[in-house]
Amino acid sequence: MTSPKSLSRSPSSTVSATTLVSSLLTVQTSRRGFTDLTAEIAKFVTDARAKEGAVTLFIRHTSASLTIQENADPSVLEDLTTALDRLAPEDAGWRHDTEGPDDMPAHVKTMLTATSLQVPVLSGALGLGTWQAIYLIEHRARPHRREIVLQFVGATA
Repeated sequence: MTSPKSLSRSPSSTVSATTLVSSLLTVQTSRRGFTDLTAEIAKFVTDARAKEGAVTLFIRHTSASLTIQENADPSVLEDLTTALDRLAPEDAGWRHDTEGPDDMPAHVKTMLTATSLQVPVLSGALGLGTWQAIYLIEHRARPHRREIVLQFVGATA
């Protein structure tokens, strides 16, 4: 059991969430893999004049997904790709193969990851940890045009 002395919490802050800002981010992927969206999401937050609130990302696809992962060591992303390929290999005998052998594994990988993320905005900046980045994960072998709905809800400057 955790001792109460090892816990701490900052004072609560309260804002009126009177603003909703939306945008559609289009990303052209080149192949299977991770695309770092962090700078573009931070720019959206700046352009929205966001002060306190949350930004939501929603990808409008079933064969690509979103995640927050480590941004310091590229081998993390390589290992995550390996793990997803092991969990949903192309040669698993899938029935759905209308769009190619990588399509059904892509749907499984999306189900295992996320189609939506929410990130706090604190003092006008993304509330990510030091080693965190926001990624689009392309699960298909060939290039695709992906759309991500961005929404900020909160108080603006």
